[in-house]
Amino acid sequence: MLRKVLLTSLCLASTSALADWQLNNDLSRVSFVTVKKESVGEPNHFLQVSGKLNDNGQLALSIDLASVETGIPIRNERLGEFLFETATYPTLSLNADLSGHLDTIKGDKDSVLETSATLILHGQEKVLPVTVLVSHKGNGNLVVSSWDPVIVHQDDFALADGINKLQELAGLPSITRAVPVSFVLSLDKQ
Repeated sequence: MLRKVLLTSLCLASTSALADWQLNNDLSRVSFVTVKKESVGEPNHFLQVSGKLNDNGQLALSIDLASVETGIPIRNERLGEFLFETATYPTLSLNADLSGHLDTIKGDKDSVLETSATLILHGQEKVLPVTVLVSHKGNGNLVVSSWDPVIVHQDDFALADGINKLQELAGLPSITRAVPVSFVLSLDKQ
């Protein structure tokens, strides 16, 4: 009888120690700022973000680029059609290996982590440095947010033609060629 109780306790303990986290889209946001005419900043974000952090520390994030929200419907359409080219490249993917930070992730203290992530956008792949704040909620859920914005450069992702087209359509003298991206990812323990 004691053996059964101990075995059951060990199984339950190991199950709680081993858990995946699923991204909660309703409490997550990936935002970026564009600047036109050299000084007019405009906030933008995506409505559909999905992802998972597994127990081995592998983070996989996917953004539906057609879900871009700028506050102006025609701009949403133009970003999808001409910049992101969502008919060909419907998603942005980000992958990061956080296995070296598992003690921090599974711990109970908030921490700043420096890592790198592979960003796949517009058919191009680039490894970028990323610094995040991992905040622990009392129920085992996590909030991972950008400590510093991630800067996305047009040349790294073959976006120059799309930006030029948007600039032409809007009759603008300039549109920013490097964009700061920030995020808050709410991850629910499964």
